[in-house]
Amino acid sequence: MLRTEIDGIKIDLDEKMSILEAAKKAKINIPTLCYEDGLSIYGGCRLCVVEVEGEELLKPACATEIKAGMKIKTHSKKVRELRKNLFELIIATHNIDCQLNCLTCSRASNCELKEIAEDIGVSKMRLEPIKRGDSVDNSSYAVIREPEKCISCNRCIRKCEEIQSIGIFTTANRGPETVVTTFKNRGLGNVECTNCGQCILSCPTGALHELYQKDIVLDILNDESKHVVVQTAPAVRIAISEPFSNQAGDIATGQLITALKRLGFDAVFDTNFTADLTIMEEGTELIERIKSGHRLPLFTSCSPGWIKFIEHFYPEYLDNLSSAKSPQQMFGALAKSYYAREKGIDPENIVVVSVMPCTAKKFEAKREEMAGDVDYVLTTRELASMIKSAGIDFLNLEKSEYDELLGVSSGAADIFGTTGGVMEAALRTAAEIITGTELKKIEFEKLRGLEGIKKAEIEIDGLKLKAAVANGLGNARKIMEMIKAGEEFDFIEFMACPGGCMGGGGQPISCDDNILEKRQKALYKIDKNKKLRKSHENPYIKKLYDSYLENPGSEIAHKLLHTKYKARKI
Repeated sequence: MLRTEIDGIKIDLDEKMSILEAAKKAKINIPTLCYEDGLSIYGGCRLCVVEVEGEELLKPACATEIKAGMKIKTHSKKVRELRKNLFELIIATHNIDCQLNCLTCSRASNCELKEIAEDIGVSKMRLEPIKRGDSVDNSSYAVIREPEKCISCNRCIRKCEEIQSIGIFTTANRGPETVVTTFKNRGLGNVECTNCGQCILSCPTGALHELYQKDIVLDILNDESKHVVVQTAPAVRIAISEPFSNQAGDIATGQLITALKRLGFDAVFDTNFTADLTIMEEGTELIERIKSGHRLPLFTSCSPGWIKFIEHFYPEYLDNLSSAKSPQQMFGALAKSYYAREKGIDPENIVVVSVMPCTAKKFEAKREEMAGDVDYVLTTRELASMIKSAGIDFLNLEKSEYDELLGVSSGAADIFGTTGGVMEAALRTAAEIITGTELKKIEFEKLRGLEGIKKAEIEIDGLKLKAAVANGLGNARKIMEMIKAGEEFDFIEFMACPGGCMGGGGQPISCDDNILEKRQKALYKIDKNKKLRKSHENPYIKKLYDSYLENPGSEIAHKLLHTKYKARKI
């Protein structure tokens, strides 16, 4: 037991930890910029310095371990003065236009710099800003980098390298000229960036943000010659209310639909419909591969960040990818074919917009293999901004239902938004197709939770299926190395982002440490409360096959719903 004293509060700790962690336990807030839970300690900003009795120099709280008998002052006069000086030096390297045009910044509504300035008590800037003259990096279809806003906290570097195992960022120059950049400053679009957007969630200053398409979409909504349809991903409905309520885990499906209709979309559909369709196509593919024993394990292909990852780093396994397009792209293909036919609309006049929790979906929509399926992709954050700018009182909206033709879905589709959900949804259908009998229990508990890697052996009518689930690209790499080392699997779900889609790079940025648990709980609640919980029982999926696609894996299904991917250079 370690007994210590922080700001006069005596606390007992039963394990070693940093001063910063101990202060959190004592409900004392110490400002930080370079620190982020789950990342290695960098200790670069020094804003977390504290005074330790008997020590001449102030200590960084994030990098100093608690010792028995320590007496710590976190907000003494000496500490406060140094923090102010340090903050002024840091902010001097940040684009001064931020102070003048903060309304246009991606972090305007939850700016860490502003919060820290208030915590520290900075009311004026004494230093002239340093202008480096760095240009904006617009090379990516998904993520934009504004170096002038970068304060070199290195959180993006550590997130990309330690969590996602990619490591596309590095630092250049020295002193006040230091800036985070890419290899040889080639730009995000010209390196191995998977477009996952996890760096955006870590960036405290708005130096990284998604490629905005909200203004383009608003203009198209005012074009009467266009029939504009929108689809919403499962993870959007359990996060869209967060920018309005500042609390996580609320299910706002009905309000989401109403808001989209008020914005002027001609039809509001659900990506969940094509998630059910994905299960039919991918599940059929899984059964065929198991029966033939060829090209196993089968990898899921819903996550575009994961797809680009395997193209760069494990192209020799591309044949293991399911050929099924992601639900987003399947929807776009059907909207411009099946929906157009049913409604008598010229496909040339149909514009397909997606609302996704994922920045990589923007890149996916631009892929040459599927160009034209989806026209524009909005993140959850962008949609929240559009709703606010339209003066819509989101939290008090009445609830609406999705339009039917491409809007009815099962609970299996809803859990696509969480890690393990695609696997569970697929098994609900595959098990009943293989056995010909109804499952008594459709929840696959072994596949649930937020562990980075989950492995399970599922038995279906005597058939043993070796399954694995990985979320976060660092864990995807571990699974791939297991396969290379000879470990055998039959079916693997890969999601680029920690937690799966609900933790996507386009989701609202939150300071809630339990955000993923709350979002996951909401998705499972939606599934549990639905009468329809298996993809193959969706009546509108049955109608689609009966009247248009014939059967899973048919020639027309392959033409519209399947694709191939390619190796990319490193």
